[in-house]
Amino acid sequence: MASYNDAEPVARGTIPTMKQSWADLFHWRQRVSITNEYGEVATEWQSPEPLKNPISLLMQLSARDWLFFIVGFLAWTADAFDFHALSIQTVKLAKYYDTSKTNITTAITLTLLLRSVGAAFFGLAGDKFGRKWPMVVNMVVLGLLQIATIYSTTFQQFLAVRSLFGLFMGGVYGNAIAMALENCPVNARGLMSGILQQGYSFGYVLAACANLGVGGATETWKTVFWIAAGFSIAVGLVRICFPESQQFLAAKRSGKPKVTPAAFWHETRLMLAKEWRMCIYCIILMTWFNYYSHTSQDSYTTFLLTQKEFDNGAASRGSILMKVGACVGGTCIGYLSQFVGRRRAMVGAALISACLIPAWILPTGERSLSASGFFMQFFVQGAWGVIPIHLNELSPPAFRSSFPGITYQLGNMISSPSAQIVNAIAESHFVTGVSGDRVEAYGPTMGVATAIIALGIAVTAALGPEKKGSRFETTAPAGAEVAESKRANDAEVEAGSDSDGRLEKEVEMKVERA
Repeated sequence: MASYNDAEPVARGTIPTMKQSWADLFHWRQRVSITNEYGEVATEWQSPEPLKNPISLLMQLSARDWLFFIVGFLAWTADAFDFHALSIQTVKLAKYYDTSKTNITTAITLTLLLRSVGAAFFGLAGDKFGRKWPMVVNMVVLGLLQIATIYSTTFQQFLAVRSLFGLFMGGVYGNAIAMALENCPVNARGLMSGILQQGYSFGYVLAACANLGVGGATETWKTVFWIAAGFSIAVGLVRICFPESQQFLAAKRSGKPKVTPAAFWHETRLMLAKEWRMCIYCIILMTWFNYYSHTSQDSYTTFLLTQKEFDNGAASRGSILMKVGACVGGTCIGYLSQFVGRRRAMVGAALISACLIPAWILPTGERSLSASGFFMQFFVQGAWGVIPIHLNELSPPAFRSSFPGITYQLGNMISSPSAQIVNAIAESHFVTGVSGDRVEAYGPTMGVATAIIALGIAVTAALGPEKKGSRFETTAPAGAEVAESKRANDAEVEAGSDSDGRLEKEVEMKVERA
């Protein structure tokens, strides 16, 4: 059974927070800030609860909770399928548009650059209007843009469509994780966070399976994009059939006054003024994490095709097994984070992945590369499995849709050139391939970059804050506090006016009687 003791309040200021976070990393009990329904915060030491049977944790979710979780998971999966439909077909697209692989990855850079704009717009829309309709718009438009990509006849048209694609892709993540996790029981969040994050890896697996199924002919890339378009539109249409998030509706009802745009933006400015350090920290953390995933996976199929000289089938099978490892690792380490803590789970997974890099890039056979790829992504995405709930817990409660999405996508924007950098360096440096020929050096480039990034994640997470166990279920929607304050002030003024009026009337009556 968990034990609780009062703890010193969470440190304020950058240096005190780093010192406290570093010390807490080696303190087995966890410093937890609890926010009650009145907004009061208490800090206490909690011994981690014993690990529970994951089946029993899954059974804690009601049918409605599962409904929202599955829709959020599918939206995130479709988002990943749409994105990786391009990254795993870089070689085909380079042949189709008669350009270099580095130029094709410019589309990835543009997509990631513009995702932050979409995250801001649709995340704030999700906080103000609910999770349902922003997600519906996102998914349907993503599908239509996949179709527009298919009909792009020139490379310039292709880049323009993928840029627009990034705007709408950016809005999916924040609304998906808010809808999926905000109703989860507290002690099941780590497990559900790990499962949810693997929607991204599952989307990659589905895209790789589609690529394997259509074969290696140049024109077959269009078939994969048609499948992606149908998937996204289908998720959007399914979301229409289900109600708005009950948590959002309950929070909106508890907020009582109507949230005006002025009140919403006023509270947003207040949040940024108060939480700017947390915003910057989360952006830095997500920059590292986005470099981590894009550097270790976006060029992996190209690495197998060029440096290891695999055919399309072998490269696709290796990519699929790599991402199966990601699905398993994210779920397992997300689950363990409920016991060992969010930051310890991330730091441990990042350091282990750094140690696996030689085994990940040096083998030459399909079996050995598939096995090492499986375990590499087990820990890469294992660290990622903690991120959805970690960002939700660090978020200001009224901004749980916009804050995770915006910080995640700003990190994506900063790390957007990752695939392009890897391809540019690899195409300008050469190593001896399996056949003895000189081939592009994808393995060494990915290995060195991933080692630096993994160490960066370990240091950043070790020195950063953690709010595991935060309770935020009853927080009113953004803008409600400002609107309530304005309503109270107006009532006070009106009461004062009524009092003054009654006093004047009494004086007049006394004068008349006299």
